[in-house]
Order: sequence, then C-alpha cells, then structure tokens
Amino acid sequence: MEQIKEKSNYCLNCKIKPCSVKGCPLNNDIPAFIKCIKEENYKEAYKMLSKTTVLPGVCGRICPHTKQCQGSCIRGIKGEPVSIGELEAYAYDMATKEGMTLLDCYKEEMEQNKNNNKKVAIIGGGPAGLTCSAFLAKAGIKVTIYEKYDYLGGLLVHGIPEFRLSKDIVNKTIQMILDLGVEVKYKQELGKNLNLKDLEKEYDAIFLSFGANISSKMGVEGEELNGVYGGNELLEHNLHPNYEGKTACVVGGGNVAMDCARTIKRLGAKEVKVIYRRSREEMPAEDKEVEDAINEGVEFLYQNNIVKIIGDEKVEQIELIKTELVQKEGENRKVPVNIENSNYIIDADYVIMALGSGPENIVEDLDLTLTKWCNIMVDEKFQTSNPKIFAGGDLAGAKGTVAWAARSGRDAASAIKSFLKI
Repeated sequence: MEQIKEKSNYCLNCKIKPCSVKGCPLNNDIPAFIKCIKEENYKEAYKMLSKTTVLPGVCGRICPHTKQCQGSCIRGIKGEPVSIGELEAYAYDMATKEGMTLLDCYKEEMEQNKNNNKKVAIIGGGPAGLTCSAFLAKAGIKVTIYEKYDYLGGLLVHGIPEFRLSKDIVNKTIQMILDLGVEVKYKQELGKNLNLKDLEKEYDAIFLSFGANISSKMGVEGEELNGVYGGNELLEHNLHPNYEGKTACVVGGGNVAMDCARTIKRLGAKEVKVIYRRSREEMPAEDKEVEDAINEGVEFLYQNNIVKIIGDEKVEQIELIKTELVQKEGENRKVPVNIENSNYIIDADYVIMALGSGPENIVEDLDLTLTKWCNIMVDEKFQTSNPKIFAGGDLAGAKGTVAWAARSGRDAASAIKSFLKI
C-alpha cells in the first residue's frame, strides 16, 4: 500500500497529459485516475477508466507500457516514468474488491437508452469484440457475440500465457461485460455453422472481430519439415511437442516470440534461442518481456536471419546469416541486410515462426473487399464494403496490441451507433 501511495504521488498530474493523449491507444485519462488513487477513491478511479476502456485489469498487466503510456510520461525524460500500468491494475483490483462493477458505471446511461430496439451481432469474442460489445450495450443496444470456441477472451486466454496474465482476471473482466446483458452463442464459426448472409437478415449491424491468428511464414527452404511450427497456433491450441532435452529456435522479435520462448523453456527445453533480424533496441517486444526471457535462460541471436532449415524429414539444423542494419531512403526503421559469406549452421530440433500473423482463409469467402495483406478493408468508420458490416482488431489491420484492438472495438461501437442513428 505504501508503495502504491508513493508511485501515485510521483505523478505530476500534467495538464497536457502526454501519457493519455500521445501514449495510450485508448486515451485513458491517466492523471485523473491516478489522482483518485492518491485520494484512495478506487471506485472513482475505475469509473474514470470505464469511460474509455473495459479492460483495465488486463491492460494494466500486459500492455507494452514502456512503448506506450510510460514512454510518453514527462517524468521519464529525466528519470523513471510513473508506473502507470501497475497503478491501472491496482485501481481495477481495489475497485472490484470493494464490489464495483462495470454495470455500476454504465447503468445510468443504459437506463436512458433502454428503449431502443436495435440488435448487433459480434463475430469473435476477443479484446476488440468484447470492447465493442460493452460500449454498444452501454448505448442500450441488444448485443449477441458469436464465438467459435466454448469460451470468450480470444488471445487473452489462448495467446498470453498464465504466467503473464491470470485467467481469473480475464474471466472476471469478461463476466462484468456479460453482466451488461450481452448474450453469447458459443461454438459458432463462419463457414461452418454460421452464415454471414443469415446474420444480415436478423441484425441491424454486424461487427467482425475474429482476429488474424494464422502465423506468417518466411518462405525459406525446409519450412515444410516436421518440427516447424507457427507460434500463434502453438499458443492458441496448446499442442506442444515434447521439448525435454531439445533445442528450439523461435524466429521473431515481438511479444508472441517472447511468449513462445518463455513457454517452451518452462516446458523443459534444453536450449531456447530467439533469432531476430534486427538489434535488441529495435525489438517490438516489451523490454520487460525480453529481460524476463533472458533471466529465464533464453538466448538471443540478434542481427541474424534464417537462410534455410536443414533436415531429411524433420528439423536437424538451421543455416543462419548475419545481418547489418542500413538506413534506406523512405524507411523509418533501419533495414536488415544480409552480410555476404557470414553464413553458419546451428543444431536445432524445433523452429517456431513468430513473425506476425494474418487472417484465416474464410475472409476470402465473405464477399467483402480485402487489402493486399488479406485483411478486411475498412474505412475511417470501420465500415467494410458492405455498409451493414463493420470490422476491427487484427482482422482489419489494427496495431497488434490488446489496447489497440480494444480501441478499434470502442471506435467501431461509436461508428455503429452513428450508423444506427443512436
């Protein structure tokens, strides 16, 4: 408690609020909720947060704070930034411990809007879908989530390991959203037992938010060998091979790569190596996640690129080549360029591709315009080529963090309300 007081008092309560305006994807009023913590008014802090987010207990724990809100903190210019993530999680924990719910925050507005008869279907119950659902329910709209699994949460459940995010927190967060009157239909999947055309007839609008969780490939020789896995699929389906005494190489530098590496190490791998084309400073993963991985025995091979994966039927070795970083005209980041004749070979039993992801093939059958990356194309109002259908999150190319997915869900809810003239 004393530590929290000290950390909240460290906030300068800036009037320009760069942490909120520039740093936070959801534009949470950070100085305002921290001021409530200073006053030990946790319910008011949660109420303040609920204006912009329904995931404070989640984002407070797993957001890349040093790259987002804390990276824009005035305090961080000459010293350590305010511990915004920790304070956000604490506000949620204390408010809910005192019995505060999301319904308490929204019931007045819901009461005012209870007589509108609009219905919206949400396809996918991950961060974007859950956030959109909550903000639509707040506006008195009848919301039904269609989810392909028998649980909600998406990557919050199957993409982020338990050691980073407790499932109890996720389940409590989801239940508070459902308590707004949101209905759920489980084991419903587009292209199998769910038809978009049928939903169009039944609902006033549809929001697509089923994510983009198919791991990208490198297109290198040997990628078809046994022992090559997609990082997203490993985390989602939890169908890991036996790593005992084996060497696993994870390719990529984001948080999915860190989650894969740390999970595999915990499952008994003898060696886990992360292969990344750029330098440590340019890794998109949160610094804390990289540090935790290093402390857990994960080895990092920076400025290395895979040339090919070697083996008869299964992975046996990997040929790597060193890279140098070159600043090219028109590029914001330095570009990794292979260094000629710097090739070398390492032994490996498994290769996990964690280079990003794309949407499932079903998007091609929805009769909607797609981008060149096969994401669903949306305009500034999250509207697809079918005016009645909206899309957000990874599926529509949103930036790949939970907060950005939630932001797209919230903004889509606002756009849907305008479309429905509410």
